[in-house]
Amino acid sequence: MRRARIISQSFFFALFLILLSLTEYKGTDRIDYPVKLFFDFDPLVALSTFLAAHSVPRMLLWSLLVAGTTAAFGRFFCAWVCPLGTLNHLLSHNRRKPAEKIRRNRYDSRQSWKYVAVIFILAASVLGLQLAGFLDPFSVLIRSFGLAVSPAINYLLRAAAYPLLALDWPWLTDLVEPSFTFLRKYALSFEQPYFSQGLFLGCLFLAIALLNVLRRRFWCRFLCPLGAFLGLLSRFSLLRLEVDPETCTGCMSCAKNCEGACEPQKTETWVRGECLPCWNCVESCPNSSIKIRLGLPARADRAVDITRREVLASVGGAVGALALLRIDPRKIAPSASLSSGNASHRFNPLLIRPPGAVEEQEFLKRCVKCGECMKVCIKNAIHPTLMEAGLEGIWSPYLKMQLGYCEFNCTLCGQVCPTGAIEELALERKQKVKIGLAFFDKNRCIPYALGRNCIVCQEVCPTPQKAIIFEEVEVLDPQGNKVTVKQPRIDPHLCIGCGMCEYVCPVVDKPGVYVTSIGESRSKNNQLLLDVYGGGSA
Repeated sequence: MRRARIISQSFFFALFLILLSLTEYKGTDRIDYPVKLFFDFDPLVALSTFLAAHSVPRMLLWSLLVAGTTAAFGRFFCAWVCPLGTLNHLLSHNRRKPAEKIRRNRYDSRQSWKYVAVIFILAASVLGLQLAGFLDPFSVLIRSFGLAVSPAINYLLRAAAYPLLALDWPWLTDLVEPSFTFLRKYALSFEQPYFSQGLFLGCLFLAIALLNVLRRRFWCRFLCPLGAFLGLLSRFSLLRLEVDPETCTGCMSCAKNCEGACEPQKTETWVRGECLPCWNCVESCPNSSIKIRLGLPARADRAVDITRREVLASVGGAVGALALLRIDPRKIAPSASLSSGNASHRFNPLLIRPPGAVEEQEFLKRCVKCGECMKVCIKNAIHPTLMEAGLEGIWSPYLKMQLGYCEFNCTLCGQVCPTGAIEELALERKQKVKIGLAFFDKNRCIPYALGRNCIVCQEVCPTPQKAIIFEEVEVLDPQGNKVTVKQPRIDPHLCIGCGMCEYVCPVVDKPGVYVTSIGESRSKNNQLLLDVYGGGSA
């Protein structure tokens, strides 16, 4: 069984890396590979999305297969499939003395932390808070690899290849160029990606990896909410561990090699919910005293180590989190429509969501902060928020126009979103979606501030009918001479807020044109109060 498990782990980890590398622009506006596959089989994301948004994308229903199989045969998914579990498994090997290994591999009551976390997440989901993405293993792994590990590898490979190719030594070029061309075609990003918070996310991932020094599979045992959810389901599994007390010598080889610290040395100490069906205990027993059989759960089986007080504290914490997160001044109060004043005007001008993003409150109920849309963005425009959307929306996607822009002929972000937070749009419809509106800063725009012609923004405007128009105005130049310059204007009918004008503006430190979220198609309220469209419609 050990060999079969290693083959399974290797296959699914390789599959994860392949799908991650395919979450990328490959020359066409279409991704024909199931890059969302692991999310499709994630029951925690499925349930939390259903509880928070009251709807589940159809493909997430595949997660019921994992839930049902776990209820029947235990936490096989954690031991045989999960790529983050595999990575933690690989990083957990050390050279400690056998006695120390046994001591550190015994069941720890703090393994109940993950059950507290999953109850907190599900209770928050019932209240409309989508917090699963912060700790869901697939969100953590894709966010870490996509926004930190992959960009770092891209940088190192490019930094090594380009100087070698620049030497123009025939024998070296013949060696490096085919390999680098292959990598660029199948593994590397279309362009070198950069992400705000990439260093921070990389450090968090490194911390998760280093925690395995303290305890084997630390993340899986103490923190993983998906593991906890599957552990609760596995309470009803048909797998039973039986230890023959007549032949058992108490050598504790089973406890030393156990992946889940589930106390397999005695039938009565075995913790069913912590058992990862790895079969290490069976194969490491020198006397073949341990058997895993099929049978109905027994009342005497040791229960999950979580108290009623911890359950109530988790639910109470979710209620408190709802209140604290929703009193953020960046949020729209639920009673905004009933109140007067500016309660309904709380919109962050910098919070420009990708095209296809649903209305903001619904978006936050669906988004699991996985980073798929950020990785696939061809122009590297989509980045994780910090506080732009409040604490509830941290690491959710938004566009930073000075670092990139929304490509007019691209719909990839909607194709890779696993929960429907960003809808998949047909290209023709996407090209009409407004994600914001551009404005000119007359103190920095060259024709206004310096009295010189500049038409760069209008040249790159991608809409079929240019959203930037010019008005010829007679002004005084710095020498006091009258000159005619073309001063740009924005046509709010035509501007879709793609940000290309801001990205290419020659005033590179703080552009003379900028995009804000006003006028976005997804919001009925984040609109200009003055009718600038003529006829009252945008």
